Amino acid sequence: MALVSEADLKKIIVDGDNETLVAQAERVGSELARQLTTSQIRGIFGSVRRIELDWRNAERRAAAQREFALLQPRLAYQARKERGRGVEELRDVLTPAMRMVGADEQRFRNFVDFFEAILAYHRAAGGQ
Repeated sequence: MALVSEADLKKIIVDGDNETLVAQAERVGSELARQLTTSQIRGIFGSVRRIELDWRNAERRAAAQREFALLQPRLAYQARKERGRGVEELRDVLTPAMRMVGADEQRFRNFVDFFEAILAYHRAAGGQ
């Protein structure tokens, strides 16, 4: 079973529902704290932050959107390469959320906020 339902992801990414974002990020972050190291999650989040910087620049937005799309296969590769289920479960949450973003700037911001909240709750729950 998925950690976050598609309906909840839609509320978070498409609708920008902050309550759902916080509740689901806490659930995911706490669950992943036992299976995922901080360096694993931060490596992926660092890529998202770099993409975010380019996304804000109108001249680099198309390149940022391409990098964001390519993050999905990179995440799939990392999930396959790493030991344990932590990266797989993170991939299972992030990939459908990334597909909902498309080229929409507000949806991308909602995605970044959701991922940042997952990271914060992961650390708060004792993630290594």
